[in-house]
Amino acid sequence: MEEKIIILDFGSQYTQLIARRVRELKVYCEIWPFSKTDIVDPAIKGVILSGSPASVLDANSPAADIRSMRGRVPLLGICYGAQLLTHQSGGTVMPSKHREYGRAKLEITDPDSRLFRDIKNGTQVWMSHGDAITGLPADFHATGSTGDITTAAYEIKNEDTFGIQFHPEVHHTKEGSRILFNFVVGICGCSQEWTPESFIEQTVQELRDMIGKDGVVLGLSGGVDSSVAAVLLNRAVGKNLTSIFVDNGLLRKNEFEKVLGKYREMGLQVVGVRSGELFLKDLAGLTDPEMKRKSIGRNFIDIFEREARKIMDVKWLVQGTIYPDVIESVSVNGPSVTIKSHHNVGGLPAKMHLRVVEPLKLLFKDEVRKVGNALGIDPEIVNRHPFPGPGLAIRIIGEVTGEKVQLLQEVDEIFIEGLREFGLYDRVWQSAAILLPVRSVGVMGDERTYENVVALRAVTSTDGMTADWAHLPYEFLGTVSTRIINNVKGINRVVYDISSKPPATIEWE
Repeated sequence: MEEKIIILDFGSQYTQLIARRVRELKVYCEIWPFSKTDIVDPAIKGVILSGSPASVLDANSPAADIRSMRGRVPLLGICYGAQLLTHQSGGTVMPSKHREYGRAKLEITDPDSRLFRDIKNGTQVWMSHGDAITGLPADFHATGSTGDITTAAYEIKNEDTFGIQFHPEVHHTKEGSRILFNFVVGICGCSQEWTPESFIEQTVQELRDMIGKDGVVLGLSGGVDSSVAAVLLNRAVGKNLTSIFVDNGLLRKNEFEKVLGKYREMGLQVVGVRSGELFLKDLAGLTDPEMKRKSIGRNFIDIFEREARKIMDVKWLVQGTIYPDVIESVSVNGPSVTIKSHHNVGGLPAKMHLRVVEPLKLLFKDEVRKVGNALGIDPEIVNRHPFPGPGLAIRIIGEVTGEKVQLLQEVDEIFIEGLREFGLYDRVWQSAAILLPVRSVGVMGDERTYENVVALRAVTSTDGMTADWAHLPYEFLGTVSTRIINNVKGINRVVYDISSKPPATIEWE
């Protein structure tokens, strides 16, 4: 990248949102842990210091010598970042007498501030802090206040260093994007040239230079990440790329045939492998979610390895890692506790002695979709809802059998096609039908029934890290429920999941 903004992460829940807002300005940025302050790369045009749940007054609060960066590159401290700059420079930060959380009106006390150029006086901002800046160092100059705090914003005289007590990255701050534009473009001088098209051009060239004429293998899933990675590699190395699409018997109804056909229409060289019987055989008797995931992952790796060894001169393995995965591995507190193991090909490189290439590791999920659109990939693939690697196995609570898979495939198809029919599919981030280990009494005609219960799940989200349950219309839910009960033998009750993430996860297992 020719230019970039660095965000030092002090643990804020909003850090990724800052990155997304900067990237929306067509400027590339990276998130670094707060301790990484070696700003020596000439491509770095500015640094943003994130917020934090900690207090700068705590003995164990995350701290780094920010003073060493002052004057070298423009700095913007947000909330905790602004307090840390003040604290390290000899100013005073104290527990706030009026803890501000929520909306506030920003009074701009210095109309000449470059950070607030074209910002309305009294604009709404979003506050979330327990400490306040009560005394500024001699070379600091207050530029904004609110009804409760006198220093809501400041800048350092004769220096491109700024601090704001509010969060410009959240949508509650009405002119937050303009404030970030003023910093990133106006003050840091970024050129706004990071686009899907520029990413494609640069990535394809990098892949050509890296791989040369070596063979490359990639595991396709039907999802957007692996599909975009495949098309990028196909542009870079052409016939030297072979993709493997494994049918684990746990896909959606007719998914294997539909997706395989689309891939071949796209000009990809794809090996399709039907292995459903093996996966279902090894799932027999397993009820623990982790055991099911590990069984599926183990079989996938064995099949993938077997098929990959048939391909001549393979030296590279493509993985669909995206930026949230990278951030997680270097987060402020280290990798998070495992909620559930993920189905991937992580066991392959060591066994097969392949080098790994991750063409999407710089992108958030929505950016992957934008690149997919720019590559001309079929919108049905680009806009496809995320689907878990273990497939319907983790949407069948308890033991997985072929009969249960077929039953859930029918329910799932009615749900998904209903979303499309009602124009709701693209308004939902992810949707799922879950077969519960519950039977309930019902009445069909004049007969009593005692059959299965399915739960429908639909969420809205940006990247899946947090999610709200989707407020689907009652008319839609009623129609889909009736269709499922009338057309899927063995189901007599449908329920809708209205829990958000957190505390619930998107999948049930």
